[in-house]
Amino acid sequence: MKIIVGLGNPGQQYENNRHNVGFLAVDKIADDYGFAPYRKRFKGLVAEGRIGNERALIIKPQTFMNESGQSVGEAARFLKIPEADVIVLYDEIDLAPGKLKAKVGGGNAGHNGLRSISAHLGNDYARIRIGVGHPGRKDQVANYVLHDFAKADYDWLDPLLDAIAKHAGPMISGDLTAFTSAVGRELNDDDAPAPPVARKPKPANQAKPARTKSAAGHPAGERASKQQNALAENLKKWMAKRTSGQGDGG
Repeated sequence: MKIIVGLGNPGQQYENNRHNVGFLAVDKIADDYGFAPYRKRFKGLVAEGRIGNERALIIKPQTFMNESGQSVGEAARFLKIPEADVIVLYDEIDLAPGKLKAKVGGGNAGHNGLRSISAHLGNDYARIRIGVGHPGRKDQVANYVLHDFAKADYDWLDPLLDAIAKHAGPMISGDLTAFTSAVGRELNDDDAPAPPVARKPKPANQAKPARTKSAAGHPAGERASKQQNALAENLKKWMAKRTSGQGDGG
């Protein structure tokens, strides 16, 4: 079984906030794959279902963002799910609206939900970063993420949520590159990583062309022949000098 976590804040007043895009993403997955209705458990709302052949438990922590790890950690310990089988979807202000990135482990980049999960679970879980954009100034971030998406945002948000749900298969199987590539192609995103290129099989070992065994055509034979010629020339010169010397002194 895999655990899919959507991050957000509980309560109707927060449900359409940028900070709640993780909730929106897992809700779409639950709807599209016919998960059971949400019920209260592990200090959150949970829904069970399948994505392909993989069983999954969706969790929406109800402890507020900065205590999300309480819910996720409790569920993982009770169900004996290792951190490698936990997937967290959340808002990322350092990505442009509509962009998607995925990775395993890494820093928390100041995200309180991730910091809490890492404290309760460990750091080596999968992270699906959903870009919501940056307000431009650091002191405006809190106000920005705790406000609702603008009406115009739904032009990119709805297709993105659809694509995330549609291609959740490779996400839950752990193939994050295939997942982000498929979502990117769905959205015609030029920045999406290209799918792996299939390498052509190498041809079977072929017999190397036979080389002539003659000493003249072989590099080693050529070297030996040159050495012999050089020795013969030196010997001739030495003999000539010796003969010349004998004649002069006789």
